[in-house]
Amino acid sequence: MSDLDPVHDAIERLEWADARSEETPGSRLSALTRRTALTGGAAGIAAALLAACGSSGPSSTNAATPSGGGGGGVFGTSRKPRFVFVNHVTTNPFFVPTRYGAEDACRLLGASYQWTGSENSNVNEMVNAFNTAVTGGADGIAVALIDNRAFNAPVDAALRANIPVVSYNADATGNDRLAYIGQDLFVSGQEMGQRIVELVPSGDVALFIATPGSANIQPRIDGAQATLRAHSAITPRVVATGAAVPAELSTIDAYAQGHPDTRGYFAVDAGSTQSLAQTIQKHSLRSRGVRGGGYDLTPVTQQLLASDQIDFTIDQQPYLQGFLPVLELYLYTVSGSLSGIAEVNTGLKFLDRTTVGPYNRTKTRFEGTSSAAGQVRAS
Repeated sequence: MSDLDPVHDAIERLEWADARSEETPGSRLSALTRRTALTGGAAGIAAALLAACGSSGPSSTNAATPSGGGGGGVFGTSRKPRFVFVNHVTTNPFFVPTRYGAEDACRLLGASYQWTGSENSNVNEMVNAFNTAVTGGADGIAVALIDNRAFNAPVDAALRANIPVVSYNADATGNDRLAYIGQDLFVSGQEMGQRIVELVPSGDVALFIATPGSANIQPRIDGAQATLRAHSAITPRVVATGAAVPAELSTIDAYAQGHPDTRGYFAVDAGSTQSLAQTIQKHSLRSRGVRGGGYDLTPVTQQLLASDQIDFTIDQQPYLQGFLPVLELYLYTVSGSLSGIAEVNTGLKFLDRTTVGPYNRTKTRFEGTSSAAGQVRAS
């Protein structure tokens, strides 16, 4: 049982009690305050706001527009801000729940968002999309800072134009963005490296990375290698797979056929993780003692983890990486820059064949496996 289980249990009991009594503005405020105190942090506030205000059906996947309600009644404004997300792999399945998170936050607050950037980690395309958002008068920008220098000048230009900027999923040292919302990438890589040591005490280990040097995944592989360097019996071999999932699968499949003595297959991105799991299954590598693992939760990865084709995957809560940037940018806007901005680590959660069960049994927007909105009860 996790440390948060008693908290979640308490919240459910209190919500059940609330449902049996008449709802009033005072009771709603009391419930919001109580949930926030119990859960803490931006994620708890976001969950409480959703529970208090409700949600509506899905809208366009390219832009979210409010369908009633919104934050105007709470914050005393009729303004409908427009936010822009600049992404590096706009069609990658990892970011489906991120887009749902942004959409849900926009529906909650009465805002809208645009999803733009590059399909294949082309930094120039991302910078062009960012600059377009600035010249187009966006009310706020969330950007995946996959390059350590390319976005510095565009971000500075946005801030001079009084357009707040936060980074999500990837961050860059020295960039003047207001906050980062995402996983501590290097630390997560170190933790994965330790898990590799436990699974493969000696022998060749393949480390797959979609786009070497990209700031959203390079720190992970750096962290893993930092851990593995202390274990001389393990020989890590880094393999670039490409930004598109079909290419990742073919690259890993070819590597498996050409390196039959590899004892472990591990990846630092969603596409490579899914692909290595498919490769292990295709070639029956588990029967030869091969271990495997990686990052993120695509439907394919979840199913293959549950069927014991890999040992683990790491959940970094991509839904929050869409929801919280909208929440922070909105609060920053309506507060006149006095509030809203906060660094948020969206977490490091190892899942195995047992703990992935609830993800497979439940189809939700929170993991990108369903487009339907609605409350989910833990199973």
